[in-house]
Amino acid sequence: MLFEKKKTVVLTVGGMMCQHCAGRVKEALEKVAGVKSAVVDLDAGTATVVCKESADEAAMRAAVVEAGFAVV
Repeated sequence: MLFEKKKTVVLTVGGMMCQHCAGRVKEALEKVAGVKSAVVDLDAGTATVVCKESADEAAMRAAVVEAGFAVV
């Protein structure tokens, strides 16, 4: 599809202590199918993900958990 709809998902991430942690979360999220980009805000404890409308939010949560953090 040439112009697939996009959505924005905001996840609250627990356990991040430094920029390295935030980088691990960003990297994990950007490997999920359908994710276009992820911006992680360490101070706010959030990850804002821009993805295809069809992207699986459960897969995003699982990626964060696999990276060693919690989705709260």
